[in-house]
This record gives sequence, C-alpha cells and structure tokens, in this order.
Amino acid sequence: MKTFGKFLGLLLLGLLLVIVALGFALTQLFDPNDYKDEIRQLARDKANLELELKGEIGWSLFPWLGLELHDTTLASAASPQQPFADVGMLGLSVRVLPLLSREVQMSDIRVDGLTLRLERDAKGRGNWQDIGQPAASGAKTPAAQTPTGGSEAPAAATTASKAAPALKLDIDSLAMSNARIEYRDARSGQQYTLEGLDLRTGAIREGASIPLTLKGYFGTNQPVLRARGELTASLRFDTALKRYQLENAQLKGEVSGEPLNNQTLAFDLQGQLLADLAAQVAEWNSLKLTANQLSLLGELKVRELDKQPKLEGGLSIAEFDLRAFLTGIGQSLPPMADGNSLQRFALASRLSGSPSSLTLQDLKLQLDDSSFTGQLAVTDFSRQSLRAQLKGNRLDLDRYLAPPSQQADAASASRKAEVKQEVAQGAGNGSTPLPNQPTNQAWSEEKLLPLEALRKLDAEVALSLGQLTLRKLPIDSASLKFKAQGGQLTLNELRGNLFDGRFALSGNLDARSDAPQLQLAPQLNDIPLERLLKTLKPEEKPPLRGNLQLDANLQARGNSEKALIDSLGGNASFVIDDGALADANLEQQLCRGIATLNRKVPSREFTDKDTPFRELRGSLLLRNGVASNQDLRARIPGLTVNGKGNIDLRVLGLDYRVGVVLEGDQREMPDPACQVNERYVGIEWPLRCRGPLELGAKACRLDQDGLGKIAAKLAGEKLTEKLDEKLGDKVSPELKDALKGLFQR
Repeated sequence: MKTFGKFLGLLLLGLLLVIVALGFALTQLFDPNDYKDEIRQLARDKANLELELKGEIGWSLFPWLGLELHDTTLASAASPQQPFADVGMLGLSVRVLPLLSREVQMSDIRVDGLTLRLERDAKGRGNWQDIGQPAASGAKTPAAQTPTGGSEAPAAATTASKAAPALKLDIDSLAMSNARIEYRDARSGQQYTLEGLDLRTGAIREGASIPLTLKGYFGTNQPVLRARGELTASLRFDTALKRYQLENAQLKGEVSGEPLNNQTLAFDLQGQLLADLAAQVAEWNSLKLTANQLSLLGELKVRELDKQPKLEGGLSIAEFDLRAFLTGIGQSLPPMADGNSLQRFALASRLSGSPSSLTLQDLKLQLDDSSFTGQLAVTDFSRQSLRAQLKGNRLDLDRYLAPPSQQADAASASRKAEVKQEVAQGAGNGSTPLPNQPTNQAWSEEKLLPLEALRKLDAEVALSLGQLTLRKLPIDSASLKFKAQGGQLTLNELRGNLFDGRFALSGNLDARSDAPQLQLAPQLNDIPLERLLKTLKPEEKPPLRGNLQLDANLQARGNSEKALIDSLGGNASFVIDDGALADANLEQQLCRGIATLNRKVPSREFTDKDTPFRELRGSLLLRNGVASNQDLRARIPGLTVNGKGNIDLRVLGLDYRVGVVLEGDQREMPDPACQVNERYVGIEWPLRCRGPLELGAKACRLDQDGLGKIAAKLAGEKLTEKLDEKLGDKVSPELKDALKGLFQR
C-alpha cells in the first residue's frame, strides 16, 4: 500500500510537470500574433465588431491566463472606417484552475489611453447599436422536438441556467488612466465629454468593502459648461441579493460655464448610498451638500424603481446669504429697493415626488425678516405647474420691488414744479386766473407685463400674512388667492385691513393677446384718506381728509400705463365721511363773494385754511380714461355743496364746477361784511376748479361769470321789492308782474 501511494504521488507530480511543460511550450512555441486575422474574423462573426490589433499581443497560459493588448481599435462592422474605441494598453490575467469552479481570480486589470466615441447620426441611430449582434449565418439547427411538438432545448437551457452556480469575482485591483469618453448627437448638435478619467480600486471581492477613487473632467457645448470632480467611496455589493452600496461617498469639485456667467461653483457632496434591486429601493442617507455659501442636509428614498419611482425624504438648508450666493454663480438679480435684501435664507421641509413632480410638505421658510409655513409643489415639471399654500408672519414687498424709475421721478419732479409755480402765482386765493389743464404725458409707454411668461404660467397660490407692506401701505391680516392657467390670470381674493379700515380686491387678466384685458373690482371701507394719500406720496400734502368708502368695477386694455389709462372704463361710487378739503377755505371764498354783493370789504383774514364736511359722496362714469361725475354732494355745516365735471386721468387734470348753497343758517358772523342776508338763502354760489390734480383745492376759485349772474338776479329782486313799495295797490297786478319780470331779466 505504501508503495502504491508513493507511485500515485509520483504520477501526479509527473502529470503536473507535463502540464507545466506543455504550458511553457505553448507560450514559447505558439504566438497569438500569428493569428490576428483569425481573431479579427472571429470578432466580426460573433460580435459584428471590427477589431484592429496594431500592437503586439502578449500572453501567458499557466497558472495565469494572461493577455496584454497594445494600440487596439474597435469599430462597428457596418462602419469600419469610424472606430468608436481606441485602447492604448489593456492588461489582465486570470488564474486558470479556479475557472473550473466558476471563480474568477484575477490579478491587476490595467487600462491606459482608452478613448470611447459614441455618436448618434441625424436619424438617431447610434454607432454602437450593431455591436454584439452575430453576423448572419446559415440555417439554424432545429431544436429537438418533444413528442407533443414543443421545443425541448429552451427548457433544458433554462434548467441549466438555474442549476449553474453564481459567478464569483476576485480581482486584486482595477486601474484605468488617461481615459476619454465622448458623446455627440448630430440631430441636436449636443456634445458631452468626459476626459482625463482616472480610476483606482482596491481588491474587488463580493461582500467586501472595495475602496475606489475616480477623477476626471466633464464638459458640454450646449450650454458651454466645464466641471472637475473627484469621487472617493467604498463599494460593497452582493449579486445574489442584488444589493449595492457606496459607503462614505464624497464627490467634490468645481463647475463653471455659461449658465454661471463664467463664475465658479465649488461643491462637496457626501452620503451613504444604497440600491436594493430586489426590493426596488434606492436610498441616500446622511446627505450633505455644500456649494459655495449653501449648506444642505437631508435623507432621500426612492421606491418602486421598476415602476413609477416615488421619492420621499426630507431636507434642510442652513441660513445663508442668498444674494451673495446668486451673485457668486453669475446670476444677476433684478433691481431692488433694498440692496441688503435676500441676505438671510433658510429652509426645512419634508418632500415627496415622482419623475414629473415635487412637493415640499411641512415647509418652514425664512426670508430675511419673514417666516413662512405650509406647502409648496411643482405638480408638472414640463408645464412648470406651481401650487402653493403658505402662511407667513410678515412680508415687506417694498424691499424686493424695483425702485421708482428715473423717468417716473423726472415726470413727478416736472409736475411738482408746475404746482409750485401755480402756488407762487397765488392759485387758490381767488385773485388769479384759472390754471391751464396740463397737456404733458403723465403715463409711461414702456411694456408693463411679460406676456410670454404669463401665458406659460400655471399656478394656484393661497397666501395669508399677518403683516404685508406694499408701496409703504401697512396691511394687516392680508389674504391672497390667485390662479393662472393658459394665459388667463384670476385674482379671486386680495383683502386685508389698512389703517383703521378694510379693503378687498378681485379681478382677472386675459393675457392671451398682445393687448391684454384687465378687469378689477376694488372695495374700500373706512379707509382714512389722508393717511392713504400721505403714505403713497409723503412729499405732498393730501388735498382731502376723511374716511373713504369706495365700490368700483373697472376695465382696461393694453400693456403699458398709457394704454391702460387711455382705455380705462367702468363705474364707481364713493363716500367720504367726517372729512375736510385741505387748503380751500370755502367760508373765505363765500365771504368775499357776499362782501362783493354787499358792497363791503372784509375786515379780517380767515385763519382756518381748510373746509370741514360731514359727508362727500358721488359716482363716477369712466370712459377712455376720463371720469365724469354729475352728482357730487357735500354736507358742510350751514352749507350744501353740489358739483359736476370731469377728471381726465390721461393728463391728470380736472375741469369741475362746484355750487355752494346757503341753507339759511342765521348764525352771527364775526365779520359784518360777510353776514348772510335772507335773500342769499337758496342761492348756489359758483366755484370753478380747473388744472393739474396736484393743485388739489388750489385749482378752485370763484366763477366770476356765475357770480355776475347772481349779482344781476339779486339786483332784479331788490328793484322788485322797491317797486312793490312804491306802487303798492296803485296799479293792476298784471302790470306789476310785467314790470317785475322786466327788472329780473
């Protein structure tokens, strides 16, 4: 037995020596370079691939099956003159004996100088699509038939496939250097480039942590963009469980180009990535992103990868300077009244989404001094469909709106100069001629609305604010409901508290044509008019005081201030309670008129410059920018004021007639020259207001023509009285009436 064992050992040793000798003989006596043509033909037949082996083929057989290729090109057999891949050097070796048990044990895999060119032609066909398809061959051998006529071979292949053990990988390392990948699309002209690629890995074994590093440069031409990046991570995979992980992944680099206005964005992206294809789940845990000033944390999970992927998770952005961030990446901001706005921005939210939508739920948003909560969603990326339901503490919109334009400032300064000139000439004291109605252009002809953007807008917004500041107006408990779709914008509600009153506004805008149509329905209740006007124009003294009630329906058409005002139409009704007409003392005006009729001179000047009234009401009919009023009525102690006329909004001028009626108040007046006589009761004393609206009451003074008619009428009545005294009953009543009529005329 011992002799047999020794014999068996010597036999195995001899066989091993024979195998080694055969391997040595094959590697020394057999040169694969002599069979390049056969190798090329085999690539054509089996893979439809044109293989060009320009360099020498190095190889080894045992114990490593080694292969080393130099200066090799690959092309589709359909276009052999257009190689899609060049390889400077490819080297790999496989241990032979483990292959018998379906184990792939490899030494280092080295790839150097790889260039891969992928192209689509004008018809959309790629130069790689024919690769891997065997060339057409003769008739196929029919599969063995079962007794029932079915094919037995597929079933056998399936059974063999199920029975085959899983392939196991064991590679010492993978190194790829100086690689380049290009993609071109002839139809769109789009081009992408990955170059300078450098990949290094540790030992590649299933279930083990595989360290890897990938560096390279990325570029595209539409738009022109350039990026540099480096990825470090540990890869772990289990092919049986279909589970793949990137542990401690970190991608950092820089990007620059046209979208960033040639500015540079430095980024650092980290996290733990998992793809479980058995459960069809992908996760990104411990997500951390820094990009210049921005710092983001989050967790992301995608389910149902094989169906309609669904995204869920959460993210938070620490407070940072949004203005500096946008400026740093070349994004120009529109002019804003406050150059220090957008310096504080923060966000935290849960999120959910799909390939076509994204929703931010339980949103907490910080913008400067404003805080918002609620929900924000884009329901369709292709249509940019925005849905928002937000609630905030306060928002100062004036900070983010553009400052007044120089043109508007110049026009305002010009109008102020006109007013000062009128005041310097003594307008309003009744001693100068009426000022002329302004003829200068008061409104801009610049385009007001971005119609193309409004036509694409798809939005539904519900916003409520504790405090809103707009054009310096302090609005409390503001509420906004807005909808836009297909070029039609609807303001369902804009309401709030203003000073001690309330306002509401609804309307719609049809932007489908180049001359958009606007409809507005404002309502004002108990708005302090003086505070409103003083806030809107703090440099001017308000011409009116009182609590305003307004109800209007307005329509206009056009895309500039001038076009809208020129086409303005509709109707409105208004009431002003407990008010006063500033810088217009009607008592002084009436005193002068009465003193003139009494042929006396007032003995003193009036100290009060305003005229108080209990109520001022009327209605407006607007047509083509001109507001007509025929029923103005004011209640002043002892007086009734009636008025009618036009306000031309196109040139901000007015032409108005006011009649003041004495109601018979017989109070003793301090100045005897202005005492009201019974014969003045019921007479409508005429005032004329004409000129720029900026003049306010300074554009009003006695109507000398109307005053002359009153004087003639009173003179006739006085002669009639004397006639009665003289004639008495001496003449017939018919003759007396005829004489009275003559004197009255």
